[in-house]
Parts: sequence; C-alpha cells; structure tokens
Amino acid sequence: MFVTCPYYLLTAYFRLFWRLILTQQGKTIAQSRVVLSSVMGPQDTNIHGNVHGGVIMKLVDEVGALAAVRHARMPVVTIVIDSMTFLEPIRVGNLVTCTAELTWVGRTSIEVRVEVIAENPLTGTETTTNSAYLVYVALSPDGHPAPVPTLVYTTDQERARAAQAEARQNHRKQRRSEEGA
Repeated sequence: MFVTCPYYLLTAYFRLFWRLILTQQGKTIAQSRVVLSSVMGPQDTNIHGNVHGGVIMKLVDEVGALAAVRHARMPVVTIVIDSMTFLEPIRVGNLVTCTAELTWVGRTSIEVRVEVIAENPLTGTETTTNSAYLVYVALSPDGHPAPVPTLVYTTDQERARAAQAEARQNHRKQRRSEEGA
C-alpha cells in the first residue's frame, strides 16, 4: 500500500533536513567578513561638522547584519548592540570604513565585531573611531530562531576572541536573567 504525504509536510521536512546538514558544516571567519565604505556628506553631520553618532550606528548595524546573513544564509535580527564609544569625531568628507567579522556563534545567535575607521582621503590619515559587538539571531522562513552553521577558528587570535565572546555572551545571559527576576 502506498502512503501519500501532503506537499507542505515534505517541504517542511526537506527544509529541516537541509538546515541540519548546513549547520554541520562550519564556516571560517573570513567567509563572512564584510567591509563597507561610505563618504560622509553634509547630510550626515550636526552643526559642529561632526557626523551624527546615529549615522555611524546605522552603518555598524548594517555591516554587522550583512556579515551575520553571509554566515547564516538566512535573515537575521539585531538582538544586542554592546557599548559603542566614539573615540574620535568623524568629519564631513571622511571616508568611513566599517569592517565586520564574526567572533562567536551559538545555536541560533551570532556575535559580530565591527571596527570603524575614518580616513581623510586628502592626507590618507586613518583613525579608528570606534568598535562595537553586536548579536544577531537567525530567522527561519516562519520567523522563528533557526540554527546557524558552526564557526571554524583558524588562528590563535580568533580562538582568543571566541573565548572573550563566550564570556560576553554568558554575561549577557546573566544580566538578562537578573533583569527578568
């Protein structure tokens, strides 16, 4: 006797099977690294001629999300932006380069480090203006958290950053449980 299965169940099982296979294959940090550059114009500045912090935060979130999407190959949402300190002002005409790379992945979450460098294109002077850690969660087509591929560390520096990221993630979880209590 031949048993039929509804199409929607077959596609759901296929997606689950594919996701399980995908998460078994790790990816290196280099495979998801993203670099985004943008020239800051008058529309990006305040009355002092400095670029608004919100403009930089938006760029940081965009480049971080792109790195997370590149790793997960599915949509992501921002869950946490850790402290972002602006060390130096960014001026009109500066070329701002944001570099994002993964530092740690959990089952469904991804931590990304973003470094922001402002360059005066006339002199070539580069200044690191800030960095931040962001956490994203990958979403399945139905909008629920979805498993992501593991992260393969290829250098001692990457492994050290991963250990630091694990400590940050544990601190976030502890803080969240204290806030919920």
